Order: sequence, then C-alpha cells, then structure tokens
Amino acid sequence: MKDENCIFCKIGAGEIPTSKVYEDENVIAFDDMEPLMPVHTLIIPKEHYANVGDNVPEETLGHVFGAVRKVAEIKGLTERGYRLLVNTGEDASQSVKHLHVHLLGGGHMPRPNDQDWGTAATNADQIHGE
Repeated sequence: MKDENCIFCKIGAGEIPTSKVYEDENVIAFDDMEPLMPVHTLIIPKEHYANVGDNVPEETLGHVFGAVRKVAEIKGLTERGYRLLVNTGEDASQSVKHLHVHLLGGGHMPRPNDQDWGTAATNADQIHGE
C-alpha cells in the first residue's frame, strides 16, 4: 500500500533522494532534514500507515523496530545510548502522516520529566475532573 501524496512513501520507493542510512526490503532509514540532535535518523516502513495506531501489522512493527538496532550501530550509538520517539497524531505534533520512528542520539538528552512541557502539561485538574 502506498499513498501517492506522501513524501515518505516517495522516499521509500526511491522517487525522492535522501541521505539513506539503512535499507532493506521492508524499511528505509534516513537522516532527518531538521535534526534535533547530532544524530537524528528516521526509520519508516516502505508500506504506508498513517501512524502506529493505523492497524499496522505486528510483523511490520517488528521490521521497523528491528531496524533500530542496526541503524544505532551504523550511527555509533550503541555505547552511549539513544532515544526513540514515535509521534502519533495531531496532539503529538506528528508532521508527516506516515509511521516513522525518530532515532535520536549523539549527546545528553534530559529525561522527559525534566522538560518544560508548557501549559498542555498543567491540566491535571481537567483530566481528573477536579
């Protein structure tokens, strides 16, 4: 399945050149054009799924996450560690509606609890009905 309007589908099909890091028959990994860390690589399935909640077959998820280890090794991240990030939907700021995993590394990152999440994170009273 492919979405002809999806930039990641076009990258996966080889129609748009990219800085490819890894590729096999199921996935492709390439460096993010707007990196947030010294290493910021995206890993995507070649088949189109809007996000991780889009009835993605477990086998496809296995291929995507199986590629993480390989890409982390290629990028030299296995000694110091790395972070994986999967944005799903509008509230998570998913900018490209094609399942993708961000592999981030190459420097120290604060724990998510240590970050300032802004006013969106201060609505516990609304969540719990207080």
